[in-house]
Amino acid sequence: MENWISFSDIEYERVWNKVYEDFKFEPSISKFPAFHVPSPFVTYDVSNYFGACDDFSVYEELEEKALIAFRANTLKEEYILALDWQHDCFWFNPHLEIEKDEFDEWKIPIFPDGDYSFFIQKDFKWGYLGHPWERSITVFGEELLASCKQNMPTMFRKVLRQG
Repeated sequence: MENWISFSDIEYERVWNKVYEDFKFEPSISKFPAFHVPSPFVTYDVSNYFGACDDFSVYEELEEKALIAFRANTLKEEYILALDWQHDCFWFNPHLEIEKDEFDEWKIPIFPDGDYSFFIQKDFKWGYLGHPWERSITVFGEELLASCKQNMPTMFRKVLRQG
């Protein structure tokens, strides 16, 4: 089985339309929050990890713990949405080998260091939404929140908002 399967043009349009509609997504570099997710959710402030952070292990830990949470909430053959705003988007299976790029990053980074990066269950039951300008990560959905709390990443120490 292949990982990081590119969206077709139709899938890309359909998924982003749903994101804009369901989350009332309004991309902004200064107006926050840029999206509204269903309860329960927690938005974590990860601003301390932008720029001058020298401890690269926290980024690797975030990847590892996100994978644990995604795997706990998907079947082995199940794909989720991996979205990078205004860029290529993919079907992503957290159970398969994770191919990385020349910078040793996922095709859609788990840490939102350049653009919005979203990992969403295909039926929008749960998701992991990275906001690069608010410098935050929002986790929503009871199941994914529970999995994240069991294996809390170091970055998820400061709560920005919850509902």
